[in-house]
Amino acid sequence: MDNSGTGAVRRGNTAPTGSKIIEPANNVGFGAAVNLAFRQSGSPYLATLNDDAAPHPGWLATLVVALEQRPDAGMCASQVRLYGEDALDSAGMLVCGDGSSKQRGHTRPPKCFPVAEEVLFPSGSAALYRRAMLEQIGLFDEDFFLYCEDTDLGLRARWAGWRCLYAPEAVVEHHYSHSAGRASPLKAYYVERNRLFVLAKNFPPRMLAAAPFVSLARYWWHARFLLRGRGAAARFRLEGASVWRMPYYVLRAHAALLRHAPALWRKRRQIRRTARLSPHIYRRLLRAHSISARRVAEL
Repeated sequence: MDNSGTGAVRRGNTAPTGSKIIEPANNVGFGAAVNLAFRQSGSPYLATLNDDAAPHPGWLATLVVALEQRPDAGMCASQVRLYGEDALDSAGMLVCGDGSSKQRGHTRPPKCFPVAEEVLFPSGSAALYRRAMLEQIGLFDEDFFLYCEDTDLGLRARWAGWRCLYAPEAVVEHHYSHSAGRASPLKAYYVERNRLFVLAKNFPPRMLAAAPFVSLARYWWHARFLLRGRGAAARFRLEGASVWRMPYYVLRAHAALLRHAPALWRKRRQIRRTARLSPHIYRRLLRAHSISARRVAEL
């Protein structure tokens, strides 16, 4: 599946025998592109790999073996390294109390995460999903368009009782946020909007009520780190964007939440109707794989 830019594949590109290149007429968004490929496949697994990621030999086979050994697991996370560095992009994902999500182990040495273990959900930059799970819970939510759709899918899967494995021997090198920029205005808006979508769809009532206070703490830490020249807010300024635009993106994201509220409520009810975990157990799960508001602002 090629969905970068206009979705066109350069003339002369070839695909391995048995492969099919799907070319949307325009950029339909990450989730919609993956869904399109899934619907045209009968494979028992769906692999996602960003166009700025380079897998090591045996990457896909390692993920498949991991899922075949654990029928209760519907997702498998790779060891995603920052390209050309001895540092991690992600070893699975973590979630904050306001719906923000961040990479587990980001910037730490790969040797710090050497063990195959359960994680919350994988980064969609390099992951494997079980077809049976996707047919049960649904595919990527195409309303997200860009960013956090893997968070939403992973949390929906956890509500349904599916587990996620981390396979440290499935190695991928990733140019982090190469496509849209590490702290671009485009990313700032979609990340803020879509973490609100994640909240509305997936968070239990108690955590949903506490989320605005976690968001205020995160905004405060963004401001603190900006003054120190660190974190996402500082990168936003370094890439040439005005920091005074950030409140605008926050307000715009909340306006989008209000516009989408009826649809999000229907999706939330559908998730709860098919849930196999109680809200209490789900809260414990999220807290076991959590990241603080301060750390989110710092990364």
